[in-house]
Amino acid sequence: MGYDKLPPKEIVEKTMESIKRRGISVDFVNTKEDALKRLKELIPAGAEIMTGGSTTLEQIGFVDLLKSGKHSWKNLKDEILAEEDPAKREELRRKSMTAEYFIGSVHAVAETGEILVASFTGSQISAYVYSSKNVIWIVGTQKIVPTLEEGFKRVRNYSLSLEDKRMKRLGYGGSAIGKLLLFERETSPDRKIDFIFVNEKLGF
Repeated sequence: MGYDKLPPKEIVEKTMESIKRRGISVDFVNTKEDALKRLKELIPAGAEIMTGGSTTLEQIGFVDLLKSGKHSWKNLKDEILAEEDPAKREELRRKSMTAEYFIGSVHAVAETGEILVASFTGSQISAYVYSSKNVIWIVGTQKIVPTLEEGFKRVRNYSLSLEDKRMKRLGYGGSAIGKLLLFERETSPDRKIDFIFVNEKLGF
């Protein structure tokens, strides 16, 4: 099946209901501009934030916004990039996993509500599953698949291939799946997961 097609409205609505039953708040917006606007609304002024590597965040303009400095948040990635000592930089990266808000995307969403996230290093996964109290995922609706089994196929046969090509274009050796997260549901009453579906093809 094709993994880059936007699904019909009824499939999106079905998937949103499935996600909600798993303890996750779900929004729907039509454009990447709307997604950026909604994302900015969700993060309070002065909040400590961290982002996972994400083509989607680049496409909606969030990465450029952070780089511009024209925002009211404490961006932990700025501190990490400014640190020249490798050992200290790695320690800052580990501490950033407890950021008040952690923002990123996912690679597949089953109509039944399961969410899959693939990662080379796994650096964002601890924040997604436990250490950050607020997680926000921005996700193009083309990432919806009928079943969890089809989700694994999407990650391995589609998302990985595109990410591997992207990394090689940037001069790196390529990519691989180092860790693969299956997010079934949020069980902690002290955490909030916000999922924003965007009716555009975003990310891989």
